[in-house]
Amino acid sequence: MEGQLVALASDTFKIALMIAAPMLLGGLLAGLLISVFQATTQINEMTLSFVPKILVVATIMILAMPWMMNVMIDFTIRTFQMIPELPSNG
Repeated sequence: MEGQLVALASDTFKIALMIAAPMLLGGLLAGLLISVFQATTQINEMTLSFVPKILVVATIMILAMPWMMNVMIDFTIRTFQMIPELPSNG
């Protein structure tokens, strides 16, 4: 039983990282490009760095939503299929 719980926790962390990675990487790349642009032009406007990152992350989220939902649905189905295998306390 402990092995199943450890495997479930490990899968949970892996899936959370998989789902968050595209948005985090997109925000990271957008921030890097904006920082290079700001350093080159010496423009230090806070909204110039914030708004494009939000737009990039939102766009990636919208585009990746079908894939993210499929990953979550598969994980949920696997988790529910594990329930009958777990020992009961009563």
